[in-house]
Amino acid sequence: MARTDCTKMVQPDFDQLLTAIVQLDAQLHICYMNTAAETLLDGSRKRLVNTPLFSLFSFSSLEPEVLRHALRDQQSVSDSDVTWVFHDGQRITIEFIAQPLQSDDGSLQVLLELRQVDQIRRINQENSQQQQLQAAHSIVRGLAHEIKNPLGGLRGAAQLLASELSDESLHEYTDLIMSQADRLRNLVDRMLGSHELPQRETTNVHAVIERVIAVAKLSAPSSIEFVRDYDPSLPELSMAADAIEQAILNVVMNACEALQQSGQPGKVFLRTRVLHQQTLYGQRYRQCAVIEIQDTGPGVPEALKETLFYPMVSGRAGGTGLGLAITQNAVHQHAGKVELLSESGDTRFLLYLPYIETRQTQPQVQDAGQE
Repeated sequence: MARTDCTKMVQPDFDQLLTAIVQLDAQLHICYMNTAAETLLDGSRKRLVNTPLFSLFSFSSLEPEVLRHALRDQQSVSDSDVTWVFHDGQRITIEFIAQPLQSDDGSLQVLLELRQVDQIRRINQENSQQQQLQAAHSIVRGLAHEIKNPLGGLRGAAQLLASELSDESLHEYTDLIMSQADRLRNLVDRMLGSHELPQRETTNVHAVIERVIAVAKLSAPSSIEFVRDYDPSLPELSMAADAIEQAILNVVMNACEALQQSGQPGKVFLRTRVLHQQTLYGQRYRQCAVIEIQDTGPGVPEALKETLFYPMVSGRAGGTGLGLAITQNAVHQHAGKVELLSESGDTRFLLYLPYIETRQTQPQVQDAGQE
């Protein structure tokens, strides 16, 4: 089939629209794109016209055959969840409507309306995560109150009973009661997490990650490889180093356990990056550190993704389900957030930690003659 010369086609002016418009010929080569499409596809109109649309991506969840069928059957198609990954690794999520067209000369074309939905979904996800965190804390606080009060009475009764027992051999049982009461109390305290703002100090994030790797290597099998990918321009961050170290360690240990259970050799990647003008929970920050922990394991089960950060929810037998709840609590106390991206062979936890500028009070300048 002969290709239509896209450069000779007369196009309407869509440059005033915020929606990205891309017109394709029958071979799915770009014939026209408006200014919004240039931004979305990260390329100029001059460079991309006559280029096959799907050659721009290393991965597309939208199959080219879907558009070919739409052209052949002269039927509109749409999808609200299409992932495109560019060759530089940039990933975007779009929704689209494809409308088949027929030009005056009888050639077939398709008009694509594209809208990027990453930011909208991120805001919705943040709002949902914040609501889940508040709901989980409310449930756990109520549960903790109902558990800790009887535990305190139980432990006190065991102490009184121990003081009245003349037979030392029976103290074994009262000691057992008290130790188990203490264990349950500590478990509840871990579920609650600390409500106090952590004491912060300026810390090198990479030094914290190195300590995590050193600890993880002690229990991880030799088949697991730790791969570092640090951004050397990452500034030091004001944070509670112990809390963030524990938060990262929880995620890394989960990654190691997932790889170990798969029975296959795997890798755990630890990356750091700096994002500029990042918005978290509606607050915009000039700079934000991102710590990414990625593993090549089987991924998080779909049924657990929505509740994974709840206390007592675990994806493995014998797990307490506290690790990720503690991680989220620690990051949240630093005004940050935790994001999960997971599919088979590629699970990523991203910890966003904003750089919060401390406003210092300026000394007042006295007028001349004043003491």
